[in-house]
Amino acid sequence: MRVAQLCWSENAGWTAVAGDRANADLVFFFGTRQALACGARYRELRALFPAAHILGCSTGGQINNDDVNDDEIAAAAIGFDATRLRVACEPACSPESSRARGDAIGRALAATDLVGIFVLSDGLNVNGSELVAGITGAVGKHVAVTGGLAGDGADFHETLVGADCAPRKHLVAAVGFYGPAIRIGHGSAGGWDEFGPRRQITRSRGNVLFAFDGQPALDLYERYLGEEEARGLPGSGLLFPLRIFDPERPDHDIVRTILAVDHEARSMTFAGDVPEGWTAQLMRGNFDRLAAGAAAAARQAADGVSQSRTGDQLAILVSCIGRRLLMGQHTADELEATRIEFGPHIPQLGFYSYGEISPHRVSGVCELHNQTMTVTTIAEMPEHAGA
Repeated sequence: MRVAQLCWSENAGWTAVAGDRANADLVFFFGTRQALACGARYRELRALFPAAHILGCSTGGQINNDDVNDDEIAAAAIGFDATRLRVACEPACSPESSRARGDAIGRALAATDLVGIFVLSDGLNVNGSELVAGITGAVGKHVAVTGGLAGDGADFHETLVGADCAPRKHLVAAVGFYGPAIRIGHGSAGGWDEFGPRRQITRSRGNVLFAFDGQPALDLYERYLGEEEARGLPGSGLLFPLRIFDPERPDHDIVRTILAVDHEARSMTFAGDVPEGWTAQLMRGNFDRLAAGAAAAARQAADGVSQSRTGDQLAILVSCIGRRLLMGQHTADELEATRIEFGPHIPQLGFYSYGEISPHRVSGVCELHNQTMTVTTIAEMPEHAGA
């Protein structure tokens, strides 16, 4: 396996950072909505890599090794020795159709030698947990499903996804990796601190939360955030995510972040399901703990790939926009933490998202997460190289 990093800037165009670009099979690219909307960057990549599958999305910031920026497009071209690929796309019609869209993608990619799936989805027009449930229901729990929801900075206006086409809104895309050579590692961790009492979710519908303990959900958030922060919802809610707990599995918790608020209904829409009967607790960030969470995610992902691999390895980082907004200039700390875990010779590519997809650290079931750092490692094994 061979990895070549590239980046695009308005002044320099596309420049190769490292590696051999010849014979690429797969290209990932991540950039701002404004940089991708015209489609020119995709067409340029298609000219550079005419035989490759090309997947990318808009973001809340691009990750290139241990740097994050909003001005460049970060990309990586991968050439495989013994791995087959397949791409599937579905329209993101509405949050209510998310499970059906996921099922369709899963069925399109399902095969006996399917090892992993990397998903990029519209970040505003889906229920991410239902989308992932649809995919895993079709391919089985043994297939690692990772990826993320596209972002639009802190604007929440429109997100774009492209898969062998120019990026556009309302699209879900996924690439499947097949064969005995490929190895997919994964890790996910948060690092947020809980505060306030746990409350029961007493009324919800899918990813829309109406009431805690019988009281309007938006009232609770506004009370905790204070008048100034409450005026900034939903954006300010990224700094105060919600951890939800399954009462039947007390060690199983998931983090949810706000996508929208309805002041008239006093409800909040989250990136994934918030089931009735679960308990919930607000969280806030600590810089050191967030960086430690990123390091933990990198260790988990590194453990999934043997050190006896052949050729290059790629680490794809998908972190939450809420983490970046909270950490500010300290955002580099979490990228440095993952870099230390992987070492200087493994390239890091990724983006800040509206939701992260990875197997749960306890159950192993693939789920949508929020406010986490998730890491996917991709490598091939030597005994199968050239097979």
